[in-house]
Amino acid sequence: MSRRLPFLLDTAPDAPFPDPRLALREPDGLLAVGGDLSPQRLLNAYRSGVFPWYSDGQPLLWWSPDPRTVFRTDGVRLSTRFRRQLRGSGWVLRADTAFAQVMQACASAPRPGQDGTWITSEMLDAYLALHQLGHAHSLEVWDGDALIGGIYGVVIGRMFFGESMFSAVSGGSKAALAGLARTLADWGWPLIDAQVDNDHLGRMGAEQWPRAEFLALVAKQVQFDEAPGSWTARLGELPGSTLGHG
Repeated sequence: MSRRLPFLLDTAPDAPFPDPRLALREPDGLLAVGGDLSPQRLLNAYRSGVFPWYSDGQPLLWWSPDPRTVFRTDGVRLSTRFRRQLRGSGWVLRADTAFAQVMQACASAPRPGQDGTWITSEMLDAYLALHQLGHAHSLEVWDGDALIGGIYGVVIGRMFFGESMFSAVSGGSKAALAGLARTLADWGWPLIDAQVDNDHLGRMGAEQWPRAEFLALVAKQVQFDEAPGSWTARLGELPGSTLGHG
């Protein structure tokens, strides 16, 4: 007999999430159903190593897969050919100057094997609210005035929980991820959560960590006293050409 999933409808947004060790093995990591996407509940979820992922017409589903896909901030790999392309490019990376545009581009980007998007209008509203609170950030890749790539995610303490990325031109998302990793490594942040594996992430250096190991690091990183707020001035402008070196 299958185990009944916890239902969060009647729980307070700051109530503890169920223990991730209770998540289903099939589908991998499904932990709970229901609740809402209030900022309080979302931040509570990410602190617990849990994230929402569902499609239109489905109930709100919460996940904590095992293993967990992550990037070490000093471990993102770019091909020699792409590094050479970056060295000759005029691309510029900025933070938090087009958060809504990045989310909308991620929502409309075609995904192999997926029909539609999990970034629903409800999700857009929820993460925009987190962004306004200084807990969700985007890193954008610009070619002149054209937004050609980007990544966004949630930040608590010194932990970046990646949500999605997109390319409007070839290499845009790779540059965004590499720029984010370079920036976080410079700040002393060790890890980017990438949630679940795919071939593209694997080619760029993603690792598979046992859930227990991931949760132990998250518990440490979210305790750092990093004030929420915009990253625009903190990052400034990062020339894409610098990502082509080393």
